[in-house]
Amino acid sequence: MAERARSFDRVAEEYERARPEYPPTVLDGLPLTGDAEVLDLGAGTGKLTRLLTQRYRRVIAVEPLDGMRAILERVVPDAESRAGSAEAIPLADCSVDGVFAGQAFHWFANDEAIAEIARVLRPGGVLCLIWNEPDGGRPSPLPEQYLAYLEELHRGAFDAAPPWHDVIARGPFGEVRECSVPHDHLLDRAGVLDNARSVSWVASRAKEERELIMRRLGELIGDGPFAIPNRANIMWAVRA
Repeated sequence: MAERARSFDRVAEEYERARPEYPPTVLDGLPLTGDAEVLDLGAGTGKLTRLLTQRYRRVIAVEPLDGMRAILERVVPDAESRAGSAEAIPLADCSVDGVFAGQAFHWFANDEAIAEIARVLRPGGVLCLIWNEPDGGRPSPLPEQYLAYLEELHRGAFDAAPPWHDVIARGPFGEVRECSVPHDHLLDRAGVLDNARSVSWVASRAKEERELIMRRLGELIGDGPFAIPNRANIMWAVRA
């Protein structure tokens, strides 16, 4: 798992170019005011961070990978960038009103990370997980063979993880709430291929295998552009 996570530094620029953003409405239902101080944990290249800086007074972005963090610092200069991890957050106790994880919680869905998140959150603060996934209720413009090959590559990439509700429930948090926001991810052909290149279950493979995979994906995709149906999912709970 650690090696797969580190593979993102190989494809940090592709990640920044081709991964979807988050619609601003994902933040609308959270009990946080504009004066809040918040943490983006596992911030990557700042896909969620840039949205948080538009909404909250102070945003701290913690990212363990140097390559990803360098892009974050370039594209989201308003955030305070720090090296660190979910299991060792470089903040004092009770120092933030919200902790966010965008497309990252599956990398640290464990009791040690939950304990650290609870430590840095003020009482009444919010833990919020946000992640994009394909919207299965709407047809994809991508060819069926392309999608089938991606699914074949993805199958078995991750070990079974405990339900996130259960992980959060073991910490000092109240009721877990959920909702989702549909949106489209607009990409041209190069963007679709960069998106595939940037996922850990492709990026972590040997160079020769990655090249073969990308050649095959290129054979299966047309010119675009593509409006890919996505859902931004939100899961949040308040610290007791």
